[in-house]
Amino acid sequence: MHTMLRALVEKGHEVDVLESRPPLNESYRHAGYEIDGIRVHPYRDKDDPMDLMPGVGVVVTHLENTARAVILSRWMKIPCFVINHNDFDNTRSWSGETDVYQVYNSEWLREELQAYQPVPDSLVVRPPIYSDEYRTKPGTKVTLINLNEDKGAKVLYELARRMPETEFLGVVGAHGDQIIEDLPNVEIVKHTDPHSMREIYGRTRVLLMPSIYESWGRVAVEAMASGIPVIANPTNGLSEALGEAGTFVPRDDLNGWEGALRRLSDGRSWRAASKRAEKRSKELDSIRDQDLAAWCQAVENA
Repeated sequence: MHTMLRALVEKGHEVDVLESRPPLNESYRHAGYEIDGIRVHPYRDKDDPMDLMPGVGVVVTHLENTARAVILSRWMKIPCFVINHNDFDNTRSWSGETDVYQVYNSEWLREELQAYQPVPDSLVVRPPIYSDEYRTKPGTKVTLINLNEDKGAKVLYELARRMPETEFLGVVGAHGDQIIEDLPNVEIVKHTDPHSMREIYGRTRVLLMPSIYESWGRVAVEAMASGIPVIANPTNGLSEALGEAGTFVPRDDLNGWEGALRRLSDGRSWRAASKRAEKRSKELDSIRDQDLAAWCQAVENA
């Protein structure tokens, strides 16, 4: 979402973001700030957002904000864009609304939600990244980002036990209960600011994504910008994002994960996988430019 809003700023538009909930940690409280030309406002009481509505030309919303934002935009009689990130029930409940613009983060998701209820105004904007902001020289570690169960933390630790000669890196995530185990060949690093992820990829040789659900796979795309091979559970999103560059293993096939990782420990196999990752990254860069151009045009024409 942030990168999509950056694209609007670069086109000369003013963009304001309203936080949808108060911070859980007092250290994150603020009175407002600006990042990449986007003005971020702190959480307000449900009645206060009306103070920001005069002069607004378009509303963009997603996730738990959707119901409130759609109702406000209808009341104000201004266009509303709903960004669909998944096919969960709360997304489906609004995905059939035909008086808003439906935006999907993947082709498979559009097909899934359009099958539920076709809508006339829709487009696909795959989660865009600017590869240059992540590209670096790969490192030596086998990395998992976000150590909760759904993202596959238990797979990481089991592989570490099976492969004591291999160095692993676990990055504490921003959501979900984090599973932290003390193993001699697993380094745990604290949650990393998105603008600093290049440092993580600079320490990574192979990225693990044994996620139980991914509607796309932004972290995988970030890693491929540096030619880092990705081993992934073949969710619909990861399969589409990685394409032929991915090494796919079912989440519960631990022998398969170990075998795939051992194959990538061979220099020749790793270099071949790295080249496929770089090729896919370039393809997605081209797709990004097309997606963002279509996104900006849709907002400007709304």
